[in-house]
Amino acid sequence: MTEISQALAEKVEAVKQVLADIVTDFNPATLASSYGAEDMVLMDLICNFAPEVEIFSLDTGRLPKETYDVMQLAKLKYGKDVLVYFPEANDIEPFVTQQGPNAFYDSIQLRKQCCGIRKVAPLKRALIGKKAWITGMRRSQAVTRSELPVSEWDEDHGLQKFSPLTDWSNGDVWSYIKAFDVPYNKLHDEGYASIGCEPCTRAITIGEDIRAGRWWWEDPENKECGLHIKAEK
Repeated sequence: MTEISQALAEKVEAVKQVLADIVTDFNPATLASSYGAEDMVLMDLICNFAPEVEIFSLDTGRLPKETYDVMQLAKLKYGKDVLVYFPEANDIEPFVTQQGPNAFYDSIQLRKQCCGIRKVAPLKRALIGKKAWITGMRRSQAVTRSELPVSEWDEDHGLQKFSPLTDWSNGDVWSYIKAFDVPYNKLHDEGYASIGCEPCTRAITIGEDIRAGRWWWEDPENKECGLHIKAEK
């Protein structure tokens, strides 16, 4: 383990306090983990300081091998059961049959329909009975997240939503990972800044936005899968 800066140490303590408050006031709570860098930081903190918090992951059926690798590493390191939610067969089978396996490239509508089946619907099942869910989102990740608060009421799901790392920089995340020997997805070493489904994720180049590798054929303003978008009223 290496030393972290005083500024990062203060951010870590702030996150630990948020987690403690969640356990006290919003139990049962759960972390939604994609096994990306930010989620691994939160998994490490939860396993060490807030083990009461549940962790779940969405297996879309199209994840890269490297994501499964870090899932296994995390299981071995922390020994915590992570609940895994899959798409409903009755939803995904007709979609792929009728639209094809790579229909998400054809239109934003089909891409969002695919995300809806593979991610949004399983998320709704994962959040049943919970008072709060926790995400690894940060303000600097995308234009769609520039005003992200630490805590907000999620009206769509009827529970409180927490983003404890909202003011962390990318450097903060990686300093923590290196300092505390946190497992991480090796695609990050190949230039993948944000990792989702294998066919919808690519590496980024120097100067590109951190989420430029997600659905790179779409406008930045649309680059959300639906997990973190409020429904239009």
